[in-house]
Amino acid sequence: MSPQREQIKMSYPFQNRADFSVDIVIPVLNEAHVLARSVEQVLEFLRPRFHCKWRIVIVDNGSNDGTQDVAKKLCERHSEVQFLYLMQRGRGRALRHAWLQSRAQVVCYMDVDLSTSLEHLGELIGSIADQGYDIAVGSRLMPQSRTTRSLNREIISRIYNVFIKAVLFTRFSDAQCGFKAISRKAVEQIIPQVADQSWFFDTELLVLAEKRGYRIKDIPVVWVEDDDSRVKIFQTGWEDIKGVIRLRRQLWSGRLAAAPVANADRREQ
Repeated sequence: MSPQREQIKMSYPFQNRADFSVDIVIPVLNEAHVLARSVEQVLEFLRPRFHCKWRIVIVDNGSNDGTQDVAKKLCERHSEVQFLYLMQRGRGRALRHAWLQSRAQVVCYMDVDLSTSLEHLGELIGSIADQGYDIAVGSRLMPQSRTTRSLNREIISRIYNVFIKAVLFTRFSDAQCGFKAISRKAVEQIIPQVADQSWFFDTELLVLAEKRGYRIKDIPVVWVEDDDSRVKIFQTGWEDIKGVIRLRRQLWSGRLAAAPVANADRREQ
């Protein structure tokens, strides 16, 4: 049996549950050149593996390069694909909109460049659906992770995550990897309280969740840097630093730990 067949055969219980549902969100901004290829690749991966209820939700937040047309054509060709459009930009805004309007039991997201190997998707969702975690996070910074990226971005990423730990006393290992899943209950209880609408959304979500006792699972991933990435590292970094300082002030005031999760006794030790 080929390695690919072995990978398809190995599954998590949720994948064969007809009563289980998951939305896989792909936020996009001016990604007409890569969107169709990436969505077709995700469809090819999901169809033989996921026998639960699933759909791919493309969320366009302000594109002007024809991304909408590509997304609409994908919806016409594939019943499993849905398209949402927002005029205002911001990855956090896109995720907030898609996750809050979803009724799926678990929602997740991945970057359109598919930098994180899809082979980790089963574990990401299964951590919540089968193991009882509230949030699952792909991590590029664990010892078992395999990451291919420039030295500059590697250093910046590690410094940023050390900075978060030092200032906010957190335990999760990688705040900004674009590969996360969250339970329906956690979406409804946490997402409305996340203030950031852009790149800091991920960090704020994880900090609020950890401080309020939600269980977070870090998953080491295989991750390859996208050479076409248009993230403005230094501008984004400055916005992230301001976000961390804002959360630190809330921690001092005691507001950050307010409204603990009802089942706080499930907090990971």
